[in-house]
Amino acid sequence: MYRCAKCNEPIRNVNALGLQCEKCGSKIFFKERPNVKKVLKSD
Repeated sequence: MYRCAKCNEPIRNVNALGLQCEKCGSKIFFKERPNVKKVLKSD
C-alpha cells in the first residue's frame, strides 16, 4: 500500500505510531495507486 520515498521499499506495518521505514529510517511515504484509466461522461 505504501512505499518509502527514499529507498522505494514497501511498508507493511502502516498502523504503527511514529512510522519509519525499517530499511533506511525515512519518514516520508507514498501511497501506491493502481494504474487504472478512468473514463468520465460529460453532460
